[in-house]
Amino acid sequence: MAEVLLFHHAHGLTAGVIGFADMLRRAGHTVHTPDLYQGQTFDDLQAGVGYAQELGFASIIELGVDIAAELADGLVYAGFSLGVLPAQKLVQTRPGATGALLFSACVSPSDFDSTWPDAVPIQIHGMDADEFFTGEGDLDAAKAR
Repeated sequence: MAEVLLFHHAHGLTAGVIGFADMLRRAGHTVHTPDLYQGQTFDDLQAGVGYAQELGFASIIELGVDIAAELADGLVYAGFSLGVLPAQKLVQTRPGATGALLFSACVSPSDFDSTWPDAVPIQIHGMDADEFFTGEGDLDAAKAR
């Protein structure tokens, strides 16, 4: 079974994210679900994105890196939307990643001044009608990966 570090989306660490993690746990995986928002959750996407902007995307990514530093190597990094940022950075920059699950987002590997490790399998999930995934370059980044 895998050990997964799962980062939440812009709404925060919601019941839906915890439910997804619990589903993976029931399948026998160890899943860590850090709260990048220190308890804040948002029903409105724009409010959640606004909060992320206040914190700073770079700060959110670095918080994810700091959290991972406390865990063993050999993790699968996963993220929903905003959470893809720290997950993808970790896969590309922290040795020992065993896989990646990116949901509703993907950025160019060059955004982290590195390439995707050839040995690390990846699954990228996005809807073809998602205005953000298809309209903001995520689909192109996923195809280029």
